[in-house]
Amino acid sequence: MTGSLQRFAFATLLLLGACAQRDAPVLPTEPTPNLGLLKQDLLHYQASGDYARDLAAVAGEAARYLEGVDAGGERPAIVLDIDETSLSNWPYLVANDVGRIMHGPCDLPQGPCGWVPWAEMAEAAPIDPTLAVARLAEARGMALFLITGRPESQRRATERNLRAAGYPEWAGLYMEPDGAVFASAADFKAPKRREIVEQGYRIVLNMGDQLSDLEGGYAERTFKLPNPYYWIF
Repeated sequence: MTGSLQRFAFATLLLLGACAQRDAPVLPTEPTPNLGLLKQDLLHYQASGDYARDLAAVAGEAARYLEGVDAGGERPAIVLDIDETSLSNWPYLVANDVGRIMHGPCDLPQGPCGWVPWAEMAEAAPIDPTLAVARLAEARGMALFLITGRPESQRRATERNLRAAGYPEWAGLYMEPDGAVFASAADFKAPKRREIVEQGYRIVLNMGDQLSDLEGGYAERTFKLPNPYYWIF
C-alpha cells in the first residue's frame, strides 16, 4: 500500500471511529434507585432464604434472652406485634407486587388483594421463630400480650388466625379502635404497654418489625425484626 493510500485508510478509520462515538447512546446516571430493581431485590431476599434466616437470628437472640430472665417476682410478660412479627402476610404482599392495597377484593394468587378480605381469610402463616419465642414464654410462665395496628372490627378473624397458627392463649389482645387515626403507631402501642404494666405485669420483652412497635418505653428489652417491605410511622 502506497503512503497516500495508507494515509487515506488511516483517516477513514478515524472518521468511522468518531462517527461510532458520536452515535453511541448516552446512558444517564440514575439519580435514585430504580423501583423495579428494588422489588426484584426484595423478592430475592425472601426467595433466597435470607429473610427467614434474619428473622430467626433476631428471634433466637430474644429466646436466649428469655431463657436468662428471672421469671419469679412480678408477673413477667412479653408483648408481640402481629403483622410481619407473629403472622406473615407474604401471599398478600406478593399479590400486590410487594405493595399494600387497603381496599377492594382479594384475588389470589395473581392479585390485586385488598387488606380487609385478606385479613378476614385468617390464613396468614405463623412466623415460626416468633412462635417459638411465644411458646418459650408460655413454658416459663410468662403472659403473652399482643398489640396490633389492626382495627377492632378484625378481632374475630385475627383471633381465629392466631389460634390456627398455634399461638398460646394470650392475656390480652389490643387492637386500634375502628376509624382511629394516630400520628404514629407508637402513640397507640406505648400507652397500651403502660396499661399492661399498670395491671401489675413486668414486660420483659417487646418484639416487632417496626420501630414504632418498640418506641415509647414500658419494656425491659426490645427486639426489632427485619421488614424491608413496608414502613409504618
